[in-house]
Amino acid sequence: MNGFKSLFKQTFIYGLATVLPRMLSFLLVPLYTNPEVMSVEEYGRVSFIFAYFVLFNVVLAYGMETAFFRFFNKEKHPEKVTSTASISLMVSSVLVLGIAFLFRDFIANAIEIDLKYLNLVFIILLLDALVIIPFAWLRATKKPSKYALIKILNVVINLGLNVFLLLYLKGLSNDFDILKSIYKPDFEISYIFISNIVASGVTLLLLIPFYTKIKYSFDLILWKQMLKYATPVLIAGVAYSINETFDRILLKELLPSDISEVQIGMYSACYKIALFMTLFATAFRLGIEPYFFSHSKTANPQKNYAKILEFFVAFGSVILLAVVVFSDFIKPIIIKSEAYYEAMWIVPLILIANFCLGIYHNLSVWYKVTDRTKFGGYISVLGAIVTLVINYLLIPHIGFKASAIATVSAYGIMMLISFYYGQKYYPIPYNFKKIAIYFVLSVVFSTVYFYGFRENYFVGFGALIVFLIVVFQLEKKNISVLIKN
Repeated sequence: MNGFKSLFKQTFIYGLATVLPRMLSFLLVPLYTNPEVMSVEEYGRVSFIFAYFVLFNVVLAYGMETAFFRFFNKEKHPEKVTSTASISLMVSSVLVLGIAFLFRDFIANAIEIDLKYLNLVFIILLLDALVIIPFAWLRATKKPSKYALIKILNVVINLGLNVFLLLYLKGLSNDFDILKSIYKPDFEISYIFISNIVASGVTLLLLIPFYTKIKYSFDLILWKQMLKYATPVLIAGVAYSINETFDRILLKELLPSDISEVQIGMYSACYKIALFMTLFATAFRLGIEPYFFSHSKTANPQKNYAKILEFFVAFGSVILLAVVVFSDFIKPIIIKSEAYYEAMWIVPLILIANFCLGIYHNLSVWYKVTDRTKFGGYISVLGAIVTLVINYLLIPHIGFKASAIATVSAYGIMMLISFYYGQKYYPIPYNFKKIAIYFVLSVVFSTVYFYGFRENYFVGFGALIVFLIVVFQLEKKNISVLIKN
């Protein structure tokens, strides 16, 4: 149990770096869903553009972050890994985005994004690509505090500018001449991207010392090895982006133009309520990924890997049920207009989907530490196929509900397949009985309450209390040891 002390410390700090900024980012949803700021249709347009952001970011990173972690812990000279990865990403980012800028008119027409927004998107993508390896290096060298501070500052700047530009600039421009040149009517979407540019620019400036300290040497042989390792990760990343955000793109393509952006707006707003599970899973992943690699050569690491998944499922199950029970309390805090509430139907499904995704990330240790990353690509591609097929078949009939069904189906299948092949190639002694109890009970309680007894809080609170008692009884020994440590 003492071996987990470092893991939980890192997970807490990385969790702070992820959870606190994204909790702050909840402020953006009330801001964007405020009918005085923008309409449901406009919010849908913003969400549609951000869906492409995820895909573009994955392509520009092309799996090099994961390859960096693997080779940084594997190679005798980690500084060569740092330098080679940094040069690779700098050159590729400038080259790809430079070519994209030359063909920006064609791209804008192809993906149906206004050119004025696309130009801003290119700038943000370049700034974000240049901080991938510096952030990865902070994690690999166990500097979580600096990582957290920069991440939090990025979001604070972003949020502050969003609030100022969308809420206060118009009124203040009447009182201060200097602000008249900044304020433009009907410029809300551009202000959102300008806020991103400033925040990303400040982040890059804070990480410039990384680029001044590294030795610029490019090892071609090492780079080819890293690229070989990273290619399946890239495929998996593209597939992940399809699973995560392509539903917004398909909603726009498959629904009539007069309702598509409204449906995207409603779906995207209610999707945010599931962010609690995403925050937990992301924070946990950031903590465990370096741990997986650094402990892969220790004696019997599988025992620790099994315990990690058990902890994740226990915590995740509580989060799932609690958010579902309190979802109707949460929604008016996050979503400021009832025009979005029609999409609340998706909340339990998206929560379960992200829970399955979090379990999948924990299970993925088997192909990462055994250098079988191609399996990650295969599994993610299968998930993407499930996402695309279900969305294409069902969106024309049931709209955004199809996207929620597709998401939970894809992540559930990915989780099960990864578990099957993991036990075949890298057996880990998971406590199947305990994990199954947590997962099945939380899913059954959540869905039965929400779709059968919603807002009957006697049933909801009762289910939550019963589940907490079950978890406590099964984990009281581990909880006692963790508190002592």
